[in-house]
Amino acid sequence: MQELPIVQAEPTTETRVKKPNWLRVKLPTGEGYRHVRNLVDTHKLHTICESGNCPNMGECWGEGTATFMILGNICTRSCGFCAVATGRPEPVDWDEPQRVAEAIYLMKVKHAVITSVDRDELKDGGSIIWANTIKAVRSLNPDTTLETLIPDFKGQWENLERIIEVAPEVVSHNIETVENLTRKVRIQAKYHRSMEVIRRLKDGGMRTKSGIMLGLGEKQEEVLQTLQDLADNGCDVVTIGQYLQPTQKHLPVVRFVHPDEFAFYREEGYKMGLDYVESGPLVRSSYHSERHVFAGKGREAWMASKQA
Repeated sequence: MQELPIVQAEPTTETRVKKPNWLRVKLPTGEGYRHVRNLVDTHKLHTICESGNCPNMGECWGEGTATFMILGNICTRSCGFCAVATGRPEPVDWDEPQRVAEAIYLMKVKHAVITSVDRDELKDGGSIIWANTIKAVRSLNPDTTLETLIPDFKGQWENLERIIEVAPEVVSHNIETVENLTRKVRIQAKYHRSMEVIRRLKDGGMRTKSGIMLGLGEKQEEVLQTLQDLADNGCDVVTIGQYLQPTQKHLPVVRFVHPDEFAFYREEGYKMGLDYVESGPLVRSSYHSERHVFAGKGREAWMASKQA
């Protein structure tokens, strides 16, 4: 197995870990950022950019893009890695789909990403609002392509069918970590249920996507097995990024993964037949998502680089 650089998390006197230089980002500034900030506030929208403490928020908002989070900003699950608040959500806001559609229209984006909290207390898992949002965005923005980052709906497959019926260009469901760490990292989730979500989406004709975090204690062979499992279940696009601890209450970073290791996993993913692999320390599920819509582009570029 290939030997790769290892950077362990180094506690400081404040018991926090010191980030390596490749994880440092600029603070959000600029006219583009302020424009998106104003739209989000005016339309009372939630974004995973904020709720998830995304390190790329300044870059993405500066370019006029944001990942909208529907169904509120309180999740019914308590995953050990996630910065989104856990608790009892507010009642469903049936006007939210139209507000999201209007914000996308005002931003004039060509590609939009929508995600949601888990709403396990709802019989439909939030899938009706999901379908209504996709329809509203399509009605007001017919030329905008859509990626939807969806929950597992607790394996209630009739709810997943609502997503397949409205057919967004890309449907993503994150596996998040390797099988061995799933119970620790994604407390209420199941590794094989998430793989079945991917398979059912693919069987339904969707372009499929998933994401993995590194730095939680996974082994190299486990990451490779996860990539293979995703490929075997029909996943087209995979994003791989570094886990960053949101607060002291969340799971600690076990190690910072070197950029060379991310490059290694990209190579291995393409060898397994994955269509697009976005892999790097700052990669998040929606990072550069506009590139993930078109089949074959990532793998074609990788193959061309090998022939050069």
